[in-house]
Parts: sequence; structure tokens; C-alpha cells
Amino acid sequence: MNKLYFTIAILGTIAISSCSDTKSYAELLNEENQCVNAFLAEHRVEDKIPADTVFEVGPTAPYYKLDEDGNVYMQVLDKGSDSRPEKGDKVYFRYRRYNLNYYDLSIGPDANIWTGNANNMNNDPVFFLFDDYYTAQSYQFGEGIQYPMKYLGYSCIVNLVIKSQAGPENDMARVTPYLFRISYHKPAL
Repeated sequence: MNKLYFTIAILGTIAISSCSDTKSYAELLNEENQCVNAFLAEHRVEDKIPADTVFEVGPTAPYYKLDEDGNVYMQVLDKGSDSRPEKGDKVYFRYRRYNLNYYDLSIGPDANIWTGNANNMNNDPVFFLFDDYYTAQSYQFGEGIQYPMKYLGYSCIVNLVIKSQAGPENDMARVTPYLFRISYHKPAL
């Protein structure tokens, strides 16, 4: 009789766990890759940064893969000034971001569901410390938003595709990829 109860208990546990609506982390990563690939399929993509770091600029410029894992892609809209930050410098930024899980190939990014601080000048300024991933002010945004400043100057404007692994902690936990439009600014004296 004990074997029967044990067998029923095992089968019940298996049945309950197999009916779960939750997805595994691997499944979420696969879906994230599909979302990003669907977006990038609509654009030119370069797998390498130009050797001379002279990027094509404008809305038809390609998305450049910025890291070897393919977690960050950058399209340069404006290359900005020749002045670049040094390690530890404050870099202020304004951004809008769009959750690529909602991307619709037929209409592109829906203007109504972008979020961020780009359109509200009343917000406190947002910044990170360049090439510093250990202070709270920097790591809260993830490492992906800092990549453009390795190649471009202040006042640049870019579109960035950032997979969760290079994004903020909340995006990592939810495995959410985003398209960002970011402008980077030097601190006022």
C-alpha cells in the first residue's frame, strides 16, 4: 500500500510540475535572441567595429556588434564631439527605451510605449561613471549603455540594442532586451 501512495505522490508531482506556465531561463534566453534577431533582420548589421573606428552615421547606418557575445549592437546617429570621457568621469545621458518583446515587424517600434527620461527635462540628471561597473550609480544601468563612449565623443546620439545580460539588473532577471536611443553629455562646469 505504501508503494501505491508513493507512486501516486510521484506521479502527482510530475503532473503538477509539467503543467507549469513558467519558462526555463534557457527558454527565456532563446526568446530574447529571437526578438533581437527579428529586429536586427530589418537592418544592416556589421559583426565588427571598423578598424579605424570611423563608423557610418545616420538612420540608415548599420548596427555594429560591440561585444563578442552579441549582447550590444550600436547604430550611430550622431558621432558627437572629439572629447571623450576618461575612466571615472561622469557621463550624463538622456534616453528612451523600447522593450523589443513588443516589436512588430509590420509597424516597427510603437511610439506610445517608449519609456525613459529623454522627453522630461524636469527629471534629475542621470549619469554613470565611465568605465566603472562597481559603483551603484554605474552598475544600475548595466554595462551596455557605456560601450558607445569607448568609441564616440560627448554629444553623440546612438541607437543601442541591449540584451538582458548587458542591461540593468531588473532586465537581466526578466530576460528583457531593449532598444535604446541615448544621447551622452559632458557635465556642465
